Amino acid sequence: MQTLLLLCVAVLSVLGSAEQKLKNCNEVRAAYSSKGFNVNDVPNKGVIEAPLKVCPQGFTCCTLEMEEKLSQQSHSEIKAPVSTSSTTLQTSFKQRHDHFDNFFRELLKNAELSLHNMFVRTYGMMYVQNAELFKNFFEALTRYYVSGGAAVNLDSMLSDFWADLLERMFRLVNVQYEFDDAYMECVSRHTEQLQPFGDLPRKLGIQLKRSFIAARTFVRGLALMPEVFNKVSTVSASPSCVRAAMKMLYCPYCSGQVALKPCENYCLNVMRGCLANQADLDTEWNNFLDAMIGLAERLEGPFNFESVMDPIDVKISEAIMNMQENSMQVSQKVFQGCGQPKPSMAFRSRRSVKETGFTGRFRPYSPDARPTTAAGTSLDRLTNDVRKKLKQAKKFWSTLPETVCEGERIAPGDDCWNGTAKSRYESVVIGNGLANQVSNPDVDVDITKPDIVIRSQIAVLKEMTSWLKAAHSGNDISIDNDEDSSGEGEESGSGCDSAPCETDRDIYFSTPPPPVQPKVNQVHSSGSSAGVASRGSAALALCGLALALLAPHLR
Repeated sequence: MQTLLLLCVAVLSVLGSAEQKLKNCNEVRAAYSSKGFNVNDVPNKGVIEAPLKVCPQGFTCCTLEMEEKLSQQSHSEIKAPVSTSSTTLQTSFKQRHDHFDNFFRELLKNAELSLHNMFVRTYGMMYVQNAELFKNFFEALTRYYVSGGAAVNLDSMLSDFWADLLERMFRLVNVQYEFDDAYMECVSRHTEQLQPFGDLPRKLGIQLKRSFIAARTFVRGLALMPEVFNKVSTVSASPSCVRAAMKMLYCPYCSGQVALKPCENYCLNVMRGCLANQADLDTEWNNFLDAMIGLAERLEGPFNFESVMDPIDVKISEAIMNMQENSMQVSQKVFQGCGQPKPSMAFRSRRSVKETGFTGRFRPYSPDARPTTAAGTSLDRLTNDVRKKLKQAKKFWSTLPETVCEGERIAPGDDCWNGTAKSRYESVVIGNGLANQVSNPDVDVDITKPDIVIRSQIAVLKEMTSWLKAAHSGNDISIDNDEDSSGEGEESGSGCDSAPCETDRDIYFSTPPPPVQPKVNQVHSSGSSAGVASRGSAALALCGLALALLAPHLR
């Protein structure tokens, strides 16, 4: 009898507490109003068995209309930290893309201006009259940087540049002769055999191709990152995710516990279910970042764009000097192969060779006297900075749930909301990614229907990674290049994963190339070799005029 009496007292006590809770929705009204909602949506007192779709049945201060509004609010609240993290990285890499792109473009402009100023000072009118050759050269390099092989075949462009330069130089050092177009075509056909500029065109060509491919591909990789963030941001939460978020964040409101926060593991399971598709980006995202970091290291080392472009004026001038020094041998080989040219009548009226003397000497390039860097910085500083950011961005997508479930958004320990009550969360935390959601206890995820946008971005990242890896070896395999070079074989590039790369790494070529003895195919002969020899001394004297005009002064 006494036991029954105690039981009745306990039941009455519980009913009294419930009755008190029914009467008190003041805290819920205040909290609901603070979210910007109409306080009149909240009942004055709690109700029993309200027709709610998400929150537990029982005593509640919520209505179906409140539940719908709080569902929208919960969607916004779980999206906000994800958007903030994404926008921060998106902005960061957009800025770094702009820094690199501006740097490379300005470096090209500076190199062209430096060559122009140096050649005007060194060669005077001889350069001015041929300036369009060099202008076209830099315009072609810029077009390749911007549009790749779809706009410029780098190999063909460089070959044409040196052939055109040879034609002009050959005329200048042989001003005592007249040459028609057919004769100059013969000269051009044998440019590679003659090697009038020594080995410099080959070495400079390798350096240009490697550095341009690396720079252009790296900038494209930086440009891709904001695009990925932008595309992924369009992926909306599923209805089951919104329901789970509502249950996690606002069902405590309905029971009058407005200050109660979700358990950490409960939050992680909800967010891993909501962000399952995004987490699947992680593998290809990390592969892409590793490839970007690897290419950044190449840009700091053997594929350094700045180290190639800064002294390019000096390199081209060295090639011209090499042609000057070997002009007699080159001319004799051409005369033997293409025939003896006719003397120029106009040349006889010009001033005597004795009036000019070659006393100038070309000043070699010193790495210690580097030109002012572009954009107020250097490539090394830019790559050091971006490599740190790239490393920090790894595992970004798989750690988004932890980004949401931290700080004031969760309650530590067991004094937290577990989805049904204020108690410990007992379920196991599941893994990231769509496949793991089959056992998610809090979010219904259809693992058979991956998000189309996410899958497309995974494919884009995979393709970009292949381009980055190819650029790491000095090759350009991007789509626009493949379209441009159909039927021409693989586009320019000389891999740096083998021993020969190290031999080509020095771009300053302090040791002169060994003398070459080019073989020129006999086309026709109008005069014997003895005739050529008899005019050798006269040709040497006349050639001195061109050498004097072209000879560089001290910079």
